[in-house]
Amino acid sequence: MTGKLSPHFSLAEFTKSDTAQRQNIANVPSTVQIAAMSLLCHRVLEPVRAHFGKPVRITSGFRSPKLCVAVGSSMNSQHAKGEAADFEISGVDNLTVARWMRDHLPFDQLILENYVQGQPNSGWIHVSYRESRLRKEVLTYTRRAYFKGLLA
Repeated sequence: MTGKLSPHFSLAEFTKSDTAQRQNIANVPSTVQIAAMSLLCHRVLEPVRAHFGKPVRITSGFRSPKLCVAVGSSMNSQHAKGEAADFEISGVDNLTVARWMRDHLPFDQLILENYVQGQPNSGWIHVSYRESRLRKEVLTYTRRAYFKGLLA
């Protein structure tokens, strides 16, 4: 798949999945899901890139419902709606990024996942965005449990 979702993010990077390739799962979004991904890019990921001045690497973007099941996620995940992405910024501590996002950006859900204090390259950030009713929920996920806030 080709096409730009925003100036620095492509549809191809949002739909790329090694699991989908290995298991021959079609990971093709609808126009509604593509619009949701574009909104996420414009409202959240582009401002992150602009603030930190470095490329944002998407590690998991859109997942079809079948792909969600294959990776152990819910078919109702915001990834399946095109509303969520997992990402990292090379050379920038994930806790630093998550704290800046919490304090400066609109989002539905922000999760610092599998981060280990003192190991800046550990874990990743999950962020979701939707047009209405933003929960502004901030969580940390570690050891198969969720905790409110950014714990480190």
